[in-house]
Amino acid sequence: MPGIPPNSTRAPADAPASRPSPADGGRLPLLDVLRGVAILGTLMTNVWIFATPGSEWAFLRGAPMAGPLDEPVEALFRFLADGKFLALLTILFGVGLAVQYDSARRHGTPWPRGYRPRALFLFAEGTLHFVLVFGFDVLMGYAVTALLVARLLVCSERLRRVLMWVSLSLHVTLMSLITLALPADDSPSGGVWAEAVDLYAHGSWPDQIAFRLENAIALRMEPVVTFGLLVFLFLLGVRLYRAGAFGPTERGRRLRARMAVWGLGVGLPFNAAAALGGEDFFFLGRYVAAPVVALGYLGLIGVVLDRGRLPAAVTSGLSAVGRTALSSYVLQNVLCMLLCYGFGLGLAERFAAEDGPWWVMAMWAVVCALLVAASTLWLRRFPHGPLESVQRRALRR
Repeated sequence: MPGIPPNSTRAPADAPASRPSPADGGRLPLLDVLRGVAILGTLMTNVWIFATPGSEWAFLRGAPMAGPLDEPVEALFRFLADGKFLALLTILFGVGLAVQYDSARRHGTPWPRGYRPRALFLFAEGTLHFVLVFGFDVLMGYAVTALLVARLLVCSERLRRVLMWVSLSLHVTLMSLITLALPADDSPSGGVWAEAVDLYAHGSWPDQIAFRLENAIALRMEPVVTFGLLVFLFLLGVRLYRAGAFGPTERGRRLRARMAVWGLGVGLPFNAAAALGGEDFFFLGRYVAAPVVALGYLGLIGVVLDRGRLPAAVTSGLSAVGRTALSSYVLQNVLCMLLCYGFGLGLAERFAAEDGPWWVMAMWAVVCALLVAASTLWLRRFPHGPLESVQRRALRR
């Protein structure tokens, strides 16, 4: 490969000289486990969207997901998941970006020019996923954010730190203004609402595709409104990786313990207060408090692994899902679509009148088991997941 241009992949002066990296053979097992947890945890939130009449449009209009929270187990299930694992996944995407940057430096690949095809390919994958499967795809937003953050990796640490905290400040301000200006409305109604309920219960797959395209602006507003949070979490992932937070070192163990204590100690009470405040505090709970809890989850999982408290079979299964994260993310949404929508098994309409939330949680558990089994069996034969392999081959060409 050609040498590194002077202004392309030059390492910042404050970048650590070396760190354990998957790219140089020192794969960090914790990252695979965390990605697996993030993928399965994200489904803990998305499964309620699939299971609710009206699906994506119901969530967008503020309808209760799969009924009122009259079951303590359901309330706890959703409280532990909502926004936390998505924030964890976003942090890990920033970590992955830092790993790829280090790999580019070692191999003499121009940066960020050499990364742009990967980000554009991810955007294309996300677009297909949005149109064909799920209106709340995260890949498109990640691709756009990655293009910006990739450019920042060749800048100084000071500039990245300033932009990180400015992004967070602007995000918190925006969420606070939205909370003050838009109190929750629990009565979604109107022609579009009725149309969406009937569409997801009885409509065909092409009809749902057309509906997503017609309402693309509304369905794609989440990554736009939370762009400041995405930038912050990406840069936070870069910073944690460069600080050694994922390495098998004493420093890494200390950092993970601190994240567990502070993230859970501060984030859980904050998130609980927002949840008790009701729908009026939805934005503060999901987009401000939940990312703090996500840091606690990250640290807690690291501490559990450091102490050897996680069974080997569980660690292996989560790692397999983490190594096939892109394929598992898309597959879990395809499975839920086929299980819940009218052109599939239609479980959302069939169980709409049921009082208990148990079928939704059971569906989550079944899909998780299928993902663990499928990813484990696939990796016994192939080194990468199906979509990961397609991406690698396309980028190689």
